[in-house]
Amino acid sequence: MSTANSRHVVSLKNQAAWVVVSGTLILSAAMGIRQTFGLFIGPFSFDRGMPVTQVAFAIALHNLVWGFAQPFAGAAADRHGSAPVVAFGGTTFAAGLALAALAPSGAMLVVGMGLLVGIGVSCTTFGVVLPAVGRLASPEKRSMAMGLASAGGSLGQVLVVPLTQTIRETSGVSTSLLVLAFLMLAAAPLGIVLDRRNPGGAPSREPPAPSLRAVLSQACRHPGYRLLTVAFFVCGFQLAFIATYLPGYLFLCHMPAGLGATALALIGLFNMAGSWACGWLGGRFRQQTVLGWLYLIRGIAIGVFFLLPKTVGSVVVFAAVMGLTWLGTVPLTSGLVAKVFGTRHLGTLFGVCFLSHQVGSFLGAWLGGFVFDATGSYTLLWGATAVAGLLAAMLHFPINDTVAENPARQRGPART
Repeated sequence: MSTANSRHVVSLKNQAAWVVVSGTLILSAAMGIRQTFGLFIGPFSFDRGMPVTQVAFAIALHNLVWGFAQPFAGAAADRHGSAPVVAFGGTTFAAGLALAALAPSGAMLVVGMGLLVGIGVSCTTFGVVLPAVGRLASPEKRSMAMGLASAGGSLGQVLVVPLTQTIRETSGVSTSLLVLAFLMLAAAPLGIVLDRRNPGGAPSREPPAPSLRAVLSQACRHPGYRLLTVAFFVCGFQLAFIATYLPGYLFLCHMPAGLGATALALIGLFNMAGSWACGWLGGRFRQQTVLGWLYLIRGIAIGVFFLLPKTVGSVVVFAAVMGLTWLGTVPLTSGLVAKVFGTRHLGTLFGVCFLSHQVGSFLGAWLGGFVFDATGSYTLLWGATAVAGLLAAMLHFPINDTVAENPARQRGPART
């Protein structure tokens, strides 16, 4: 019996490892590609004569479409599995990149990089991948597993951003976008591995799952879920603004050419350690407390970087600090949702929460271009981004992480 149990444990660990690795590769492709979009603002504007505002709107729109599509993508993965959702998303993502590569006008760019890419990203990133990882992991290991997958997702940013910069400089915008489309298609079949099921894992130890309608109603009335959702808006705003406009901002500051791409790659590199560390901390401390400190550190770092003179050293330090706090919010946020509401409808619940994140991303990406066209400067947005981080920190500390009662077992109205 002990030998059989040992083999079962080894089998479960192998399944979890394959799911984490596959999730990492899917996230690496999808997140790495979308982090390159800031590199195309200048070429689209100067080479194709498109206004910066219009290019910024296309990039911002994909964030907004991503947000609105994420609850539906998560619900589809909850019900039908990850494989068809990832396959559809990877194909749509690639089609959007190809359309952007060949776009003769701003309208086609908006459809490709805005609408199609947004739908594709919703099916190939956190709202579909992390719930699959979370379901297979045990509750005590869930935060760490999600952190590992999120950390691995930054590998794409480390590798894809410099690669895209090189291809764009040597072969042009269209070729670089078509290469990215091919990369996304190659990652799409990996969704099959995410559908592995753990017969002895976390879901079997959870009570019978309530209906989706019941758990959504309960979550919307839960004060902690509302605070988490509102604060996640700030994360999206900060990340989209920095990822989209940091290269252009450094150019305006007369920094060396290519430093913007290097800074984005460094953010991705340090995010690998940061996401893992946040997952580790989330398994040992209250996740909302870790989130509060993360937003506080991020807000202070943004304010200090903006106020200090710009040097190569200050850019490197800023990129390192931002990387350590970059996507660590995702395993912590999804882990907190799973802790309170369980994993059965995690894709949907995290998707609803993530919608707030993406509304923030839309505003961060779009307002940067709008404010720059209006004022010729990013000063207003840098200040707003720093202050928003401090406000988000204050929203997280009072969150109550007590496990919500299963609505299916309640006789009266759901308790919060």
